[in-house]
Amino acid sequence: MNRFIVHNVAPNVTVRVTRAMPDLPPTLDSVVETLWRTAAARVEAGGAGRLFNGQIFSIDTIAPHEITGHLTEYRRLVAQMENHDLYADLGIRSLSVCGVLHCAAGIAIGRRPAAAIYQPGMWQCPPAGSVDSHAVAADGTVDLAEQMLRELDEELGLEPHQVARPIPLCVVEHPGSHVSDCGMAMTTVLSADAVHTAHRSRGNGEYAELRIVPPGDLADFIAQAGDLLVPPAREYLFRLGLLPAGITPKPIRG
Repeated sequence: MNRFIVHNVAPNVTVRVTRAMPDLPPTLDSVVETLWRTAAARVEAGGAGRLFNGQIFSIDTIAPHEITGHLTEYRRLVAQMENHDLYADLGIRSLSVCGVLHCAAGIAIGRRPAAAIYQPGMWQCPPAGSVDSHAVAADGTVDLAEQMLRELDEELGLEPHQVARPIPLCVVEHPGSHVSDCGMAMTTVLSADAVHTAHRSRGNGEYAELRIVPPGDLADFIAQAGDLLVPPAREYLFRLGLLPAGITPKPIRG
């Protein structure tokens, strides 16, 4: 059985766009467009918002100190998530950022809406989102921390000055969709109430539920969540030394 793959990255890993987006043959483009329209209609009907076909970063090569790739269309990624077999033709390994927010009371964990395109109804460490063209500088370099702080503002309603600068932990790649989540550690002195208030008042509804789990309660939470906790979350918590004694990540290395 295929397993999630963990890629080690340095805290100062550089990310860079090194080539242009490839064209699609007309037949493949038609397949992509059909899957995109179907997925977009399902998401909108489920009340999870509307999909926007922006440009996102796709990994070409990944090493501890450097990740290279290109910008591609979000609709291509959605098509590949709808049909994993399309990876052979599209070759998309979309890079996302996924925060591990440690506030004064514990770790923020959010549940994705049931109508979400990726990992619907599952618990994950928020905020999270694809690395898009807004994070790309004129010289092609990509600022992962900037992308993470933008997601923090949009999804949890927290402002950049309220957290320490995010630090990359590792990249966890899904074996089917090839979505590759870069875990990023963040800390804030805010209380659980302050985080919840920001989420309710300024968040964009990306999470149907948000919990702040005290470190001493992580074992119970992980046991209760079971397979509804996305595998990368365990890896991030393990690397930060936040998993209780006796709890280790499920075997997700390839």
